[in-house]
Amino acid sequence: MPGTNLTRDEAATRSALVTVDTHDVVLDVTASAETFPTTSTIRFSCSTPGAETFLDFVGASVESITVNGAELDPATHYADSRVRLTGLAEQNEVVVRATGRFTNTGEGLHRFVDPVDDEVYLYTQFEVPDSRRMYPVFEQPDLKAEFGFTVTAPAHWQVVSNSPTPQPLPAGKGTATWAFERTPRISSYITALVAGPYDVVRDTVTTRAGEVPLGIFCRRSLTPYLDADNLFEVTKQGFAFFEEEFDCAYPFAKYDQLFSPEYNMGAMENAGCVTIAEVYVFRSRVPDALVERRALTVLHELAHMWFGDLVTMRWWNDLWLNESFAEWASTTCQAEATEWTDAWTTFGTYEKDWAYGQDQLSTTHPIVAEIRDLQDVEVNFDGITYAKGASVLKQLVAYVGRDAFREGLRTYFRTHAWGNTTLDDLLTELEATSGRDLRAWSRLWLETAGVNTLRPVVEVDEYGRISAAAVEQTFAEGYETLRPHRLGIGLYEVRDGALHRTDLLELDVDGERTEVPELVGREQPDLLLVNDEDLAYAKIRLDERSLATALAHPRGFTESLPRALVLASAWDMTREAEMGARRFVDLVLASLPGESDSTLLRTLLVQLRTAVFSYTAPEHREATRTATRDRLWEVARAAAPGSDAQLQLVMAAAAFTTAGDDTTTLRGLYEGTEVLDGLDVDFEMRWTLLTALAAAGDSSDEEVAAERAREDTATARERAARTLAAVPTAQAKERAWRTSVEESGLPNAVVDATGLGFSRAGTPAELLRPYVARYHTMLDTVEAKGSHALVEALVLGFYPRPLADAALLEATQSWLDERADAPAALRRLVAENRDPVVRALAAQERDARD
Repeated sequence: MPGTNLTRDEAATRSALVTVDTHDVVLDVTASAETFPTTSTIRFSCSTPGAETFLDFVGASVESITVNGAELDPATHYADSRVRLTGLAEQNEVVVRATGRFTNTGEGLHRFVDPVDDEVYLYTQFEVPDSRRMYPVFEQPDLKAEFGFTVTAPAHWQVVSNSPTPQPLPAGKGTATWAFERTPRISSYITALVAGPYDVVRDTVTTRAGEVPLGIFCRRSLTPYLDADNLFEVTKQGFAFFEEEFDCAYPFAKYDQLFSPEYNMGAMENAGCVTIAEVYVFRSRVPDALVERRALTVLHELAHMWFGDLVTMRWWNDLWLNESFAEWASTTCQAEATEWTDAWTTFGTYEKDWAYGQDQLSTTHPIVAEIRDLQDVEVNFDGITYAKGASVLKQLVAYVGRDAFREGLRTYFRTHAWGNTTLDDLLTELEATSGRDLRAWSRLWLETAGVNTLRPVVEVDEYGRISAAAVEQTFAEGYETLRPHRLGIGLYEVRDGALHRTDLLELDVDGERTEVPELVGREQPDLLLVNDEDLAYAKIRLDERSLATALAHPRGFTESLPRALVLASAWDMTREAEMGARRFVDLVLASLPGESDSTLLRTLLVQLRTAVFSYTAPEHREATRTATRDRLWEVARAAAPGSDAQLQLVMAAAAFTTAGDDTTTLRGLYEGTEVLDGLDVDFEMRWTLLTALAAAGDSSDEEVAAERAREDTATARERAARTLAAVPTAQAKERAWRTSVEESGLPNAVVDATGLGFSRAGTPAELLRPYVARYHTMLDTVEAKGSHALVEALVLGFYPRPLADAALLEATQSWLDERADAPAALRRLVAENRDPVVRALAAQERDARD
């Protein structure tokens, strides 16, 4: 039986048989708190009359199935996730009446009750295969249709879908019905319904097609924190940039952005009805990096209106192109049309760090991944799909030229509007405008996995001049591909304690060794930086003299990008056990004072935590942790009052607090008896401090309950779950495990938060060791949870990763060895838990030697 899976071959067979014209959905969300009646009326043609096919539906029940007026028995025609359709004619009308289930897992039609006012809020999340959780549908991207939705809901609600919201008609006591006009031809995964007593701020944007209405929606209890002006400004900048860049008018009738609770992802590109995680409604002071990230997210989803919604992938193997293009386009727009002109620096610091990490897991895959079925695609929303793909697209733009790339895109949109495409269709247009053969480029960059390492090899004569210079390229074992790279080499000298670039060479690197004759005869610089300007997707190394210079002058660079590149190289050396973790810790701690690049600071602090808690040799770990914690507090106190650095450093220092620590500073800041000038101890900071107090053993359940009662919101409930799970007692860990793993019913957001506390870095090992066996036993039944998002939250969130020891590795490897027949998606998640433990053990051994 197929369960809820669908294979690529089945989808291809169905799309060869069926062409969908219209799809009308009628549903009533007032019937109960658990289920809702939903009816699909689908008109489609069949290329082989007399054949049979199926619709997709995951719900409580199917009440009736009618094909061209003939009734089919649901008992024999509905099983697993499929509604079997028989007796098809050339032209068909199918009506399926069913009952759907509301979810609290962020999939399908999610139902949320706001604890502030007990109001109900609904939103949909359909990517990848979850429109079938709200209505019976042909669930695959190349069976596009014109979708019309008719929704009965409480009369005081806002009801939003892909088409402009119509005037509601009374439908009974306290209810109304909204009958939306049909959409243009779109895929089911970008249809949407958002409903509830949302507050809305409205505006318009002038486009090539005229004035387009804009709306920004959020729950009423979040309205005081909604920064609508900033969001509208970024949105309008994106409209202007993309319409010009693509030479294509915005394709839909309106554009709404709706902030959604308990959201699993960052945002979703529903056509004209974008849903965004509520984390981007900033109820407290956040690092500037998050404000920049929010703008990128807004632009990313807007770019999808053209690339993804207007022109859509045929099957999920081109998911990477959909997401990578939106990453490239949104970063380009951010750099060229908004205040964040250094967006590519941020991209190199954060996105590429994500990509490099993902590309060095045992589960890495080519950018063009093999997507055999829906289970494959569910685990491919990763750093390869997004960040590596966008990095490679950036190289492609440089390879064909920005003008040729732009013209190719414009032709692509004109040729394929409202249709479905493959990568080949895009390459065809780019070849036509650039005159380049892109098939060889595609094979090397898109169809192979792994990341190359580039290192300078320099020989110096007795006078200190370079006598020979080359860039060597290597690959990791099992990923034997050498690739062409366009890159820069920066030459730096130390003057008055600062590193100044004296020259920049640009060249093409290809093969195992590329000579650099331009360096021969020059005096050896203090630092030679391969991939200066961050043009290439590759790991880099420094020669011996350059590394010594970087370690001696951690704040020597006057710009953040070369500093980020050198620090990234040092981090990769640490991960690869080429440099001891404590050396990296010293380098980062020396680099922090005065750092003003918010994303770089955020990235360094995450790496610092991993280096201390996972990569430092066990015999040195506690001394390194306490010294790092104390140094973070010192740097935080010295930071400019109210600065982004001060905020991030206080948060980081709190994260380094563990059981038994002196909590005088934390307690003083939390209770207000100690003040750090400029630090706003707001909602989020109070929870940060309280979680640290709990992790140190200096809090009680009553104190957590009182803090939650101060502002009893959904976010407060999530923070309370995290805090209680961080308490360093066996009872607290058992409670966290029981409520999230053994019992059911918690929203995913609460499960995620509980996992963060349960596996908090620095958790005493004796509290987690009993869960090694329990965790691996849990894996055998976790798929029965039925929700991929919930499975992922449990498998990743409750792995006892702070142990990072040989016993944990042995247990995880044994499970993988003995469960070769486990679902591929589950095996991948478990392998991605194992791999960092392998890396940590090697790093610990190196640190012990150092």
